[in-house]
Amino acid sequence: MSLLTNWFVFILGEKIILRLCPTEEETVELLSKVLNGNKLASEALAKVVHQDVTLTDPTLDSVEINIPQDILGIWVDPIDSTYQYIKGSTDIKSNEGIFPSGLQCVTILIGVYDLHTGVPLMGVINQPFVSQDLNTLRWRGRCYWGLSYLGTNVHSLQCAGPAGSSGEPQAAGGSGPEAGQPRGLSAVISTSEAATVKAAVGRVCGERVFPAAGAGYKGLCVVQGLADIYIFSEDTTFKWDCCAAHAILRAMGGGVADLQGCLRAGPGAGLEPPQLRYHTANRGAAGAERWANKGGLLAYRSRERLDAFLGLLIPSLAAMGTPT
Repeated sequence: MSLLTNWFVFILGEKIILRLCPTEEETVELLSKVLNGNKLASEALAKVVHQDVTLTDPTLDSVEINIPQDILGIWVDPIDSTYQYIKGSTDIKSNEGIFPSGLQCVTILIGVYDLHTGVPLMGVINQPFVSQDLNTLRWRGRCYWGLSYLGTNVHSLQCAGPAGSSGEPQAAGGSGPEAGQPRGLSAVISTSEAATVKAAVGRVCGERVFPAAGAGYKGLCVVQGLADIYIFSEDTTFKWDCCAAHAILRAMGGGVADLQGCLRAGPGAGLEPPQLRYHTANRGAAGAERWANKGGLLAYRSRERLDAFLGLLIPSLAAMGTPT
């Protein structure tokens, strides 16, 4: 989550504010206080944060755009899917490229939005544990980004990338049970999704329903084209969980919408799906709940695929007696 502080209070009442110091040596000294004198760890961390990093991307380098900094707000999730990070599983097998759990589900999320409108403008998703070298045991990661501002839409998957990066819907790997049902729809869902919603999504997507850990990772699966839809009906995701993926999906022609709003409006209503906004807190809520996605969420790459999904999901939910 993003509601973190940079200060620590110890048992004896000493308060230490964690910050990047002018020199690496000063940062080591400060970190040592927080890490109970562990100088080796402090030196390793200080070395990383003080190093110069040069990032280049041909797609981004070709864009000239000026966004006023005073309109920008930022949501950061430094470790999404914290449980998977702590557990550290490395032997989980993927299902059609989607990992149900394991270190591959861990992401670092940075989402930038317009402070006045709440519209997501820029997003970065870092997936640090993509593949492991079996000889050195070191991990290789990958970073995804997108920018959508005043008609400029660019993202990191516009160049050659993994399967599904072209933005086209993926070929069907299975079929739904209903005769005449459009084939190939797929969805990634939470392992804690409500049973009735799981069943309804199963009626729509057949065998192509993929449970996975981590809201950030599930959003990334849609960005990568591994799934058409990420659906979650509960109110336990937050603005920092989806702002980054939302910005990237906007740059690709998709979005992240309020699920309940989509169910009320129905598919093909001629209106833009009710997009999540990131600048306004929930009225009457306290703490982290102020920034919860109260209506659930629905992430998608393609409006056509979204309408096809909703056109099947809504009657499926109704047939099961689930209110929409």
